[in-house]
Amino acid sequence: MHEMVKGANVGLATLSEDVGSVVVSLGWSSTTGEGDADVSVLLLDGDGKVRSDVDFCFYNNPVAGNGSVQLLGKTPTADGSEDRISFDLDAVPQDIEKVVVAASRYAGSRFGELDDLRLTLADSAGDGLVRFAVEGADEVSAVIFGELYRRSGEWKFRAVGQGYASGLAGLATDYGVDIDDDAEQEAPEAEAPEPDTAEQPAATGQDGPEPPAHVPAQSRGADPVTGSAPEPPAAPQEPAAPGPADPAPVPKPARRPRTAKKKVTLPRTAKKSLADNDTWRSARLFPVSALKSDRERETRATSVVLSVMAQVPEFGRRLTAGFGAPAGRMETFTEVTLPHGESPRRPDGVVRVERAGKLWTALVETKTNGNALKPDQVQAYMDIAARRGYEAVITLSNDVALEGSPLVDVRIDRRRKHKVALWHLSWAEVVHQAQMLIRHEGVGNAAHAWLLQELLQYLQHENSGCHGFQNMGAAWVPVRRGIDEETLCQGDARALEVIENWERLVRQVCLRLGGELGQKVLPVQRARRGSDPGARRTELADRLCEQGKLNAEIRIEGTPGVLAITADLRTGKLRTSIEVPAEETGYPLTRAKRLVRRLAEAPADLHIETLVDGQAPGPRGTLERLRPEPADLLPKDGAQITGFRLSLFKGMGNGRGSAETGFIRSVDEAVDRFHAQVVTHVEAPAV
Repeated sequence: MHEMVKGANVGLATLSEDVGSVVVSLGWSSTTGEGDADVSVLLLDGDGKVRSDVDFCFYNNPVAGNGSVQLLGKTPTADGSEDRISFDLDAVPQDIEKVVVAASRYAGSRFGELDDLRLTLADSAGDGLVRFAVEGADEVSAVIFGELYRRSGEWKFRAVGQGYASGLAGLATDYGVDIDDDAEQEAPEAEAPEPDTAEQPAATGQDGPEPPAHVPAQSRGADPVTGSAPEPPAAPQEPAAPGPADPAPVPKPARRPRTAKKKVTLPRTAKKSLADNDTWRSARLFPVSALKSDRERETRATSVVLSVMAQVPEFGRRLTAGFGAPAGRMETFTEVTLPHGESPRRPDGVVRVERAGKLWTALVETKTNGNALKPDQVQAYMDIAARRGYEAVITLSNDVALEGSPLVDVRIDRRRKHKVALWHLSWAEVVHQAQMLIRHEGVGNAAHAWLLQELLQYLQHENSGCHGFQNMGAAWVPVRRGIDEETLCQGDARALEVIENWERLVRQVCLRLGGELGQKVLPVQRARRGSDPGARRTELADRLCEQGKLNAEIRIEGTPGVLAITADLRTGKLRTSIEVPAEETGYPLTRAKRLVRRLAEAPADLHIETLVDGQAPGPRGTLERLRPEPADLLPKDGAQITGFRLSLFKGMGNGRGSAETGFIRSVDEAVDRFHAQVVTHVEAPAV
């Protein structure tokens, strides 16, 4: 991977042949696991301006440039998270000369509170090409990480690393996008927004120095579907009595925030098929075959998903952008026969995208009902794709892929000039993306909305076999028995298998909860920077053997703390908890009373513990006992209260599956109950 320094530039074509589409990742970490930032992308013309508001890509407008730029969302890493952006460089409009990639923090936060700020760029095969570590961004709330720009018909990348102490307000006007009123509150009008005093980055390549452009601001209070932001009420002012010569006051019109809206249209006429021959059958929503066997479930599920991907552009693009697919016309096929030695192979599906006369093709291998992927099948499809010049192989099953732990080990012939990328999708991820579109972000066509709704109904049906991760594995029962009998030793491979499956379950809980809430829900992984994921899981496995507990943390956007999950395999209890910081105003008794009033509708068996300075535990009790006597939460020695820990306990399922008595279902129910009955009340203002 090419390591870059501030101001350097490099031509992408010199690093890889597969740079028609690239994925840029902005990453960071924090010691508390609570740090976050918002990614912004701006498409600039030759004058260094956006052509219109649709060229500003952010969380309320995740697609820009006619689909050539798309925000893919956050991905957890071993020491933090990465926000990924897909760029189809071949499809970027010709009048766009530069694409700026930036990130910003909010509510007074600064990038100095985050560690390991970095940008990485990968080609369409998933191979990392560029890495740029951003330094010196301590007191700034907005940073331009880098730029993609055209030179002589080719795309180049420049490492910028320029921070702005005045935040988004200091980066707005030069790009031609109006700043929302809510965002202006971060920079008062009396203080002119100026960039920080750091030097402008000078390019070290042949293009000469270029000053970084500016990033426009966006309002975090914008509507999640339309992108429009509410107008804040005007501050009341005392009208002064006009003198005899004073003209009548003219009211100043209120500023209306500009919004970026996306239009979705369907092609009016059928175009030429992208199939190699007439034997390729177009995917249909409802195949004829009945759901009587695993093979029929795979056939039906593949056809349903691929057909909706082809008919709903937002959905198809959402699933393929992270795999390096361009933004273009998509067609999907099922039960395709491809030659492979003496015995032809029949992958479950083919996805083909056309853009500017170029084709991107991926073979699809599907498994349902918890069936595992077969390495020999996937290896054969990788070989076929390499020989035929296809770009990717996509596996789709109930399993969840983990960082550093591939589901299928395949051999890659490095002598081949053409590279094939292997990607994995979980059925839980497919359901999550459909939920986000149909329930929260919306689509621009009623027929598309109906198709997504039909897709959700099918995938969530008990007979579909597309239920995501549903089995803790063969090691689950022996590990629980070993912990109960105190015979499980550190280094046992079965404990490592349980840790990996526990991580898969937590990731699936985040996908499901995020799809239902329409918010970012990510697992928090507290690990040393740069630590190996395998070494981290081995350490957790040894801790499981010693303590008999599985621990996880989930961060839900907008909540005051981290939702912690603890499964005690010795006692058979599940604990869900959250730590709420104490309010800064009021006396200690007033703070305790406010907390109890907020929890008026919470379960009576909610356990509340006072957190105090130092290691000593504070007072604790159930909500039922504390409601008439909130003073029982106050420390007897007058110690400083730092917060409160709220916990619910639930019995843990015995089985390894998702049946009514299974462990997986008990975790889902515990998280849902705690969020609905506790977290939502903590978010609400005090009565």
